[in-house]
Amino acid sequence: MAEDHALPLRVSEIKDPAVLFERYNTEQIRQVERKVRGEIEQKKEELRQMVGERYRDLIDAADTIGEMRQCSESVVQSIQDMHQYCHRLKQGKACVGSSRQESQRQWQEKFYTTASQIKLLLEIPERIWSAMEASHYLQATQLYLLCCHLHSLLQLEAAKGGHYSPVLARFPILVRQVATTGHFRSTILLDSRSLLRGRAVSDQAIAEALVSTMLLEGSSPRQALADFLLARKASIHQLLNQPQHGAGIKAQVCSLVELLVTTLFQAYAVFYLPPEGGPRPGEGALGCGLLFSILENVTSTSPAAKGRRVLQEETSTGSWFNFLPPSITEFQPTLRTLAQPIQREQLRDTLKQWIDTCKEDICRGVGSLLVYVKSLKGLAAIRDAVWDLLSTDSISQHWSTVCQRLLERPLAVWDDFLQQLFLQRLQAITKEETEAISTSSVQLLTSAVRDLEGQTIDTHSGTHLGPSRGAQYEVDVASFLWSESPGDLPSDAGWVSVSQRGQQHQRSSLAMKTQALTPCVQNFCSSMDAKLKARLDDLQHYLPSQDTGSDSVSVTVTSSGPTESSSASSFNRFTDSPAVEEALREGCLACVRHILSSIRSELAAASPDPGPARLSSVLFMARLCQSMGELCPNLKHCILGKQSGSDAAVKGTPRQGKKLGKARAATEVSPAQAKWAGLREELLNCSMEAYRIWSSALSKVLLDKFGTVLHAESAGDILTTATNWEDLEIQEEAESGSSVTSNIRLPVQPSWFVQALLFQLCVEVNRVGGHALPRPTLQELLQACLSQALQHYHSITQQARNREGVFPMTQNRALQLLFDLRYLNTTLSSRHEEGKSSRSHQDPRFHEVCDWLESFIDPFDLDVFTPPLNSNLNRLSQRTSVLLGLLTGSEKQFMSRSSTMNSQEPYNILPLASSQIRFGLLPLSMSNVRKSKSASRSSDAAHQLAPPSSTVDSGDSFRPGSLFRQLADQDEDTAAPSLFKLSWLSGMAK
Repeated sequence: MAEDHALPLRVSEIKDPAVLFERYNTEQIRQVERKVRGEIEQKKEELRQMVGERYRDLIDAADTIGEMRQCSESVVQSIQDMHQYCHRLKQGKACVGSSRQESQRQWQEKFYTTASQIKLLLEIPERIWSAMEASHYLQATQLYLLCCHLHSLLQLEAAKGGHYSPVLARFPILVRQVATTGHFRSTILLDSRSLLRGRAVSDQAIAEALVSTMLLEGSSPRQALADFLLARKASIHQLLNQPQHGAGIKAQVCSLVELLVTTLFQAYAVFYLPPEGGPRPGEGALGCGLLFSILENVTSTSPAAKGRRVLQEETSTGSWFNFLPPSITEFQPTLRTLAQPIQREQLRDTLKQWIDTCKEDICRGVGSLLVYVKSLKGLAAIRDAVWDLLSTDSISQHWSTVCQRLLERPLAVWDDFLQQLFLQRLQAITKEETEAISTSSVQLLTSAVRDLEGQTIDTHSGTHLGPSRGAQYEVDVASFLWSESPGDLPSDAGWVSVSQRGQQHQRSSLAMKTQALTPCVQNFCSSMDAKLKARLDDLQHYLPSQDTGSDSVSVTVTSSGPTESSSASSFNRFTDSPAVEEALREGCLACVRHILSSIRSELAAASPDPGPARLSSVLFMARLCQSMGELCPNLKHCILGKQSGSDAAVKGTPRQGKKLGKARAATEVSPAQAKWAGLREELLNCSMEAYRIWSSALSKVLLDKFGTVLHAESAGDILTTATNWEDLEIQEEAESGSSVTSNIRLPVQPSWFVQALLFQLCVEVNRVGGHALPRPTLQELLQACLSQALQHYHSITQQARNREGVFPMTQNRALQLLFDLRYLNTTLSSRHEEGKSSRSHQDPRFHEVCDWLESFIDPFDLDVFTPPLNSNLNRLSQRTSVLLGLLTGSEKQFMSRSSTMNSQEPYNILPLASSQIRFGLLPLSMSNVRKSKSASRSSDAAHQLAPPSSTVDSGDSFRPGSLFRQLADQDEDTAAPSLFKLSWLSGMAK
C-alpha cells in the first residue's frame, strides 16, 4: 500500500497503455491495474445508487398520474350524475311557479355581478402596470383606487387570511391578488416623485403626478407644492454631485439653469391661480392652475364629469361589463380634505424661500465646479451657453411676467446666481496666471543676471568659455551696435513705408540698435509680451467683440428702462467688463511690481561697491526698466484695456490729437491711464536708479585715476602729462606810443590726464550705448565727474597751503592747470549752467581754484594771456565737440542748428532714441525738390569733409543728415535722381 501511495500516476492521465510499459516496471503496472479496477467498481456502485433513486421518483410520479386519472374520472362521473339529476329535476318539476324562477334569476344576476367584479379585479393589475410603463401615473392611481373600492365591495378585507370571507373561500386565487395590489401604492408614489425631478417633463405630466400623490396620500395643494419643490431641490443636488467624467461643466451649469427656470415656469403653470376678475386658466398665452383643473376633472361628481370616468374606455370590451354595479362604472376618486387654492402670499413666500435655499446650494456647487475651468475662454463658453439658453423665445418672452406674478419682483438668474461666481473665478485665474508670469519673469531675470555676471568674470579673467552672444553684447553694447545681422532690415523694407508698418508688427534689428536695446532685453521683453498677449487673447473671449450685435440691443434696452420682456436677450453678458479689465490690470500691475521689487533687490545687492561683474547686470536692468513699456505693447493694452484702442485712433490723427489733447489733458485722465502713468514712472525711477549706480561707479573709478595723476609731486610726473604749447605774436603799445611785437607761449591742449579722462569717459559711455542713455543720467554723470574733479583741484590748494617740499607752483603750470580746469568746466558743465552768466550759478570751488591759480600768474601777463587763452579754449571746444559728442551734446556744438526745416519736403526719419545727443536724424528724402543753397554751400561742404578737429562754420551743417545731403547735392545729376531720394528706401528705417 505504501507503494500505491508512492505511485504519482492518476487514472485520468492514462491515455496510451504503451507508455505505461515504457515508464513503469511490471509491479508498478499491476498497481495501476488494481487502482483502475477499484475506481471502476466505485463508479458502478454510484451508478446503481443513482438509478435506484431515480426509479423511486419515477414510481412516485406514476402513482401520482394514476391518482389524477382516477380523480378526473370521478369528477367526470359526478358531472354526468349531476347532469342526469338536473335532467330528472327538469322533467319532474316542470311546474314550479314563477316565484321560484324570479328568485333564481336574482341569484344568477348577483352571481354574474360578483363574477364581473372578480374579473375586473383580476384585470386591474395588468392595466396598472401598462399605465405605469407609459408614465400615466394618474390613470394608474385611479385604477388602484378602483381596485381598493372593489376590495371593499367584495369584502375581501373584512377578515384576515380569508377564512371568514365567502368570496375568498370560493375563489382562493383572490388571496394572492389582494396581496399583489397592496404594493401598487408605494410603487406609484415612488415613480411619481421620481417624475417630479426631471427637467424635461411636461406641465401636464407634473400636474398629473402631483394629483396622483394627493389622491394616494390625501394631501393638500400646499403639501403638493412642498413635494414638488423638494423633488426639484433633490434634482439640483444630483446635478451638482454627479461625477466629472460624465457631462461637461458647461452642460452641468446649463442643466442647473434650465432646471431652475423650468421649476418656476411649472410652478406658475401648475399652482398659480389668477386673482378674481383676471383671465381664467388656459385663456392667455401662459397656462396656469393646471393642478386644480385636473383635480376638478378627476374628483368632480357633476353631470359634466360623467364622460370622464375611470372605466369610460371599458364600456365596449365585453358583455360582462354590463353586470358591473353603478358604483363601479361611475367610480370617481375623492380627496380626504378639500383642495383649497394656495394663497398668492403663501406661494410667493414658499418660492422665495426655496430660491434662497437653492441659491446657497447652487453658489457652493457651481463654485466648486468652476475650479476645474482653467481659462477665461472656458468661462466665456459657459457664460455664452447660459446666455443662449436664457435667450430662447420660450423663456425670454414670458420670464418677466412669470417672475412678477409669482415673486412680485424680477429674478435675474445670471446676475443673482452666477455672475459673481464667474467673476471670482475669473479673478482667481487672472491672478494665478499673472503670478505665474511674474514668477517665470523673475526666474528669467535672475538667470540673465547670473549669465551676465559670469560673462563679465570670464571676460576679465581672459578665459572664453563661450557663453551666449547676447550676454557678450550686454557687456559691450558697442559691439552689438556695430555688428551686422540678417534681421537688421525687414524683408519688406523696400516696398512698405514706415507709416504703413505698425509699431507692433515688425521691429527690425536696426530699430533696436538705434535704441541700444540688446538681445537680452529683447528676449526678456518678447517672452513677457508673449505671455501677456496670451492672457490678453484669453481675456478677449470674455469681453465684447467689435461686431457684437445682439448684446448692444440688450445694453440699450436695459439702460433705458425695465423693459426686459421686449429685450432681445435675457441679460447683458458684458456688464462686468470693467471688473474683468480691472482684474487683469491689477494682476499685470502686481506682476510688474514684483519684477521691479526683484530688480531693486538685485540693485541693492550691487549698490554698495559694484564691480565690473555687477555693472553689466545693473545696466541690463536699467535698459530693461527703460524699455519694458515700449517693447511690451501688450502690457499697455492689459492695463489700459479698451482705452488703448482709442489712444491708437487719436495717434492716427496727430493734428487732431494735439488739438484735443490740449483741451482734455487736464480734465480727462481715467484711472487706468493714471495707473499706467504711475507704472511708467516706477519703471523710469528704477531705471534711473540703476543708471545712477553705474554712473557713480564709473565716475569714481575714472576720477580716482585722474586724482592720482593730478596730485603728482615730482617734476618728472608733471612733465609727463605736459602737452604742446602754441607760440603767438602779439602787438602791444609801448609807453612812447610805438607798437611792440612780443612772442608768448600759451597752452592749446589740455593735459594728457585730462584728455585721457574725457576720452575714457566717452569710451565707457559709448560702450554702454551712450546715444540711448537718458539725458538726466548723462548730466548726473558729467556733474559727478566735474564735482569730483573740482574736489581734486581744490585738494591741491589745500596741500599747497599745508605742506612744504612739494614741487612749486610755477606760472606755466598754473596756466596749464587753469586751462585744464576751464576746459573741464566747459565740457562737463550743463547747458543750464552755461546759459547763466552769473557766478552764483557755478560751483564756488571752481572760482576759488581759478582765483588761486591766477594768483600764481603775473597780473600783467594774465591780462595779456586772457583773450588768446579764451580763444584757444573756444577753438579746442569746437574741435573736440564731435570727438566728445556724447559728453558735450548737440547744444554744446558751437554752430547753431537750424530750428526750422522745409515743411514742403517730407522725410522718413530713421527712428533714433528720443534722447539722442550725438548724431542727427538721418532723412531719406522722397521728393526731387531741392532746397536752394547759398553761395557759401561749397565752402561749408568742404568744412564738413574736414577732420573733426577742424573748425565748423556752416550754420546748416549740424542739421540732421546735412552731410548726406551735401554729398548728394554735389554728385547728383538732374537726369539721374540720387540714391537718397528714391522712395523705395523710405521704409527701410524700421
